[in-house]
Amino acid sequence: MTSQQIRQQFLDYFKSKNHLIVPSAPIVLKDDPTLMFSNSGMTQFKDFFLGYKTPTAPRIADTQKCLRVSGKHNDLDDVGRDTYHHTMFEMLGNWSFGDYFKKDAIAFAWELLTEVYKIPKENLYVTIFEGDSSENLDRDQDAYNYWKALISEDRIINGNKKDNFWEMGASGPCGPCSEIHVDLRTPEEKAAVSGLELVNNDHPQVVEVWNLVFMEFNRKADGSLEKLPNQHVDTGMGFERLCMALQGKSSNYDTDVFTPLIAKVEELSGKKYTGILTDEKDIAIRVVVDHIRAVSFAIADGQLPSNGGAGYVIRRILRRGISYSYRFLGMKEPFLYQLVAILQEQMGAYFPELEKQGTLVTEVIKSEEDSFLKTIENGLVRVEKLIQQTIANNEKVLPSVEVFELYDTYGFPDDLTRIIAEEKGLTIDEAGFEAEMQKQKQRSKKDSASKVYDWVVLEEKPENFVGYDVLESETQITRYRKVENKDGEFYQIVLSESPFYPEGGGQVGDKGTLSNGTESFEVLETKKENGLIISLINGLPQDASATFTAKVNAAERRNSQANHSVTHLLHEALREVLGTHVEQKGSFVGPDYLRFDFSHFSKMTDEELALVENKVNAKIKESIALQEFRNIPIQEAIDKGAMALFGEKYGDSVRMIQFGSSKELCGGTHVKNTSEIGTFKLSSESSAAAGIRRIEAISGDNSEAYFKNIEKQMSDIAQMLKSKDVVKSIEKLVDENTTLKAEIEAFKKEKAKGEIQNWKNDFVEQGGKKLLVKKTSLDAGSVKDIVFQLKKETPNSMIVIISDNSGKPMVTVGLSEDLEATHHAGNIVKELAKEIQGGGGGNPGFATAGGKNLDGIENAYQKALQL
Repeated sequence: MTSQQIRQQFLDYFKSKNHLIVPSAPIVLKDDPTLMFSNSGMTQFKDFFLGYKTPTAPRIADTQKCLRVSGKHNDLDDVGRDTYHHTMFEMLGNWSFGDYFKKDAIAFAWELLTEVYKIPKENLYVTIFEGDSSENLDRDQDAYNYWKALISEDRIINGNKKDNFWEMGASGPCGPCSEIHVDLRTPEEKAAVSGLELVNNDHPQVVEVWNLVFMEFNRKADGSLEKLPNQHVDTGMGFERLCMALQGKSSNYDTDVFTPLIAKVEELSGKKYTGILTDEKDIAIRVVVDHIRAVSFAIADGQLPSNGGAGYVIRRILRRGISYSYRFLGMKEPFLYQLVAILQEQMGAYFPELEKQGTLVTEVIKSEEDSFLKTIENGLVRVEKLIQQTIANNEKVLPSVEVFELYDTYGFPDDLTRIIAEEKGLTIDEAGFEAEMQKQKQRSKKDSASKVYDWVVLEEKPENFVGYDVLESETQITRYRKVENKDGEFYQIVLSESPFYPEGGGQVGDKGTLSNGTESFEVLETKKENGLIISLINGLPQDASATFTAKVNAAERRNSQANHSVTHLLHEALREVLGTHVEQKGSFVGPDYLRFDFSHFSKMTDEELALVENKVNAKIKESIALQEFRNIPIQEAIDKGAMALFGEKYGDSVRMIQFGSSKELCGGTHVKNTSEIGTFKLSSESSAAAGIRRIEAISGDNSEAYFKNIEKQMSDIAQMLKSKDVVKSIEKLVDENTTLKAEIEAFKKEKAKGEIQNWKNDFVEQGGKKLLVKKTSLDAGSVKDIVFQLKKETPNSMIVIISDNSGKPMVTVGLSEDLEATHHAGNIVKELAKEIQGGGGGNPGFATAGGKNLDGIENAYQKALQL
C-alpha cells in the first residue's frame, strides 16, 4: 500500500463516518502570537475548543502538515539519529466538537486500524490515563471500559500524566488521552521480550502511532483546572509512522514517504544509503530529506528564511541540512534545491501549494545554499586562524568565546569547528561554549520574558468589532488580565464594542485611548489571540465594569489605511507591468510607510518602477469608491475574481475589498475612496530573498510631507546658489569642479615626480639590497604611482611608504621583480599593519594596508627600518 493510498483511505473512512474533510491549514501561523508554526493537528481548531468560534461542522477530519522545531515541542536535535523523529510531519486527525466522545473515538480508531488497515490486533497496545492525586484527577475508567470491549485487558496500560494527559500549552484546553502503540518487531523478538515492557520506552519498533485526546478541561494560568462547557475529541495519528507500520518497514525513512528523496540524494551525492543509525553519512541523508520537506512547505506557505522569528527557524533548519551534506556527503555546491521537484511529485496532489510555489521554493533554497556555503568557506579561514593562534600559544583547547562567536555572529556550525579542531589534535572548551550558549538564551529570554495572568471575566458577552465604521464607541470591558514584562505592568482587555483594529494581514494594530469621566488610559497596541481582539492599556480602571469611550488614534489609522489600500493598487499595477506571476509574499502596513514583498526574479528597471508608480497614482486620481463585501462565501469571492494568497487561512465566509478592477480577500481597514490616499511615492526597490523583490513606499500625510520637504530643499539650494535656475547653476558648478580636479591631478603628478627624484637619493643599501622607508601625506594614488616607478627603476629594492593622507594611516610596500622570489610584499605589509591596527594584503610585488591608529605610524616606521 503506497503512502498516497494510506492517506486517502484515512480520509475516505472518516468521510463515511459523516466527517467533513477539510484541507490542511498553513504550516506557518501569521496571526497567532502564541505559536510560530502548526505543531499539532489541533492548531487550526484552537478557537473551536476555546469556544471563540463556532465549528464549521461537528465532525471534521484532515491531514495537517506540522512543524516541531522550537519551544516545548522541539524534535530538531533527534532528527536523523533515529528512525521516527521529524521536523515536518503529517498528522492525520479526526475531530469532534461537542458531538461524539470517548466511546466512538475509540471504536473508530480500532475499526480503522484493524479492519481497514488490517494491522494484526496482537501487534497493538493501548494506554489510558492512570489519574493524578495531586490534581484530584481520577483514572480514566471510561476509556478503560471501552477498550476492554475491543482488546484484551493485558494490553491496556496505565499511563502517567506526562504520557497520558495532553495539554495544548501552559494554559488552555486539555484532557486525558489514550495512545495506541504498534509493535513492529519480529516474532522472535516478541517472544523474547513482551511489548508491554517497551511501550513508551523509546524503542524504535514499538512506537506510538495514534493519540486520542479527550478534551474536557481548561488549564488556567494559575495552574488550576476547570471543566469545559462541552466535551471534544482531538486525535492525531503520525502519518509517517503509520506508513512504516503498514509497509512493513523498521524505519520511517524506508517508506515511500522518503525513499524517492533518498534515491535523489544518492544520485546527486554518489553516496549509498544503508540505513545504519550510527553512520554519519546515513544520518546526513536522513537530515537532508527530512529538512527539505520542512523548509519547502514553510516557504510555500509564505515564510522566507530570515534572521528573526519564524524566518530564523526556517533558515536554521535549512543550514543544518546544508552543514550535514557539506561535512558528510562532500557536497560543496548547492544541491538541496534539486529535491523540490521530487517532493512536488510525491505530495503536490494533496498540497497544491507545492505545485503553485515550486519555482519560488526552488530559487529561495538555491540562494540560501549559495549564501551559506560561502559562509562556511569564510568560516574555515577564521577557524584555521584560530587554530594557528591556539597552537602558537602552546594550548590544546580552542577558547569558547571565539568558537561561540564563529557560531553566533558568523553562522559557522559549532560541530564543524569541533571536527576541524580534532583533525589538528585540538578540542574546544565544551563547558565554556555551553556557558556562552546559556548566556545568549538568558539574554533572549530576559528580553522576551513576560508573565500573563488568568482572565478576569466581567461579563460573558460576544465582542463586536466596529472599527470598519467608526473610530469611537461606547463600550464595556468584558474581561481583563494582568501582564508583566521587562517594561512594567500592563493590562490586556477585551471590549464589548471595539473600534481598535487588531494587528493582522500586515497592518499594524490600532492605538488610542480608553476613558470615562474620571480616568483615561493609553491603548498601546491591539492584537488578536484565539479569536479575541485584545488591547493593551497602561493601567487598570478603578471600576472596570464602568462604561468607557474607546477612541482610535485617527491620524495613525488614516495613514495606515491609506497605505493598506495602496498596497492593493500596487499589487494590481505590478501584475499589469511585470506579469501575472507576481504574487504578494508579505507586507507591512503602518502609519509611516508600507512595505510590499512580491514574487519576481529580477531587479525592476527604472522604467518599470516609474510605470508602476504612475499606474497607482492614476487609480488614486480616478477617485474609485470602495466596494466592501463583508461576509461573502469564499467561492463566490473567488468567482468574482478576488485574489486569495497562498499561506493564508480563510474561512468559509470572507471579506472582499474592491477598488475598481482590484479585488482581494482582506480583513484590514481601508479608505472609502482612493482619492483619500493622496499621492503614492515609491521609496525603494530591493531584493528580499531569492525570487522575492521588496518595494517600500509612502502615501497620505507622509507623501505630502515628503514633497513639501523636497520643495523646501529646492528653495534652500536656490538661495545658496543665488539663482532661480537651479539646474543651470549646478551644471556650471560641475564644469568648474571637473576643471579644478584636472588641475589638482596635474599638480599631484608634478609633486610626485619631484618626490621620486628626492627619494631616489634616500635608499639605504645593505647586503646588496636597497631599502627606502618614507613617511608622507600624499594620497594613495600618488603613493602607488611613486612606488611602481621606483621599484621599476631601482633593482634589488624594497620600498615602504607610510602615509597619513586625510587622517587615515596607510602602509604601502613595493618590491622590485628580482626580490619577489625571496620576499613577499603582502606578508610584510600585514606585519607592519599591526602597528596601525589595520589589515590588508597583496601580491609578492605590491601590497597595501589601511588602519585606524594614526599614533602607530611612528612604530610602523621604526619596524620598517629594521627590515
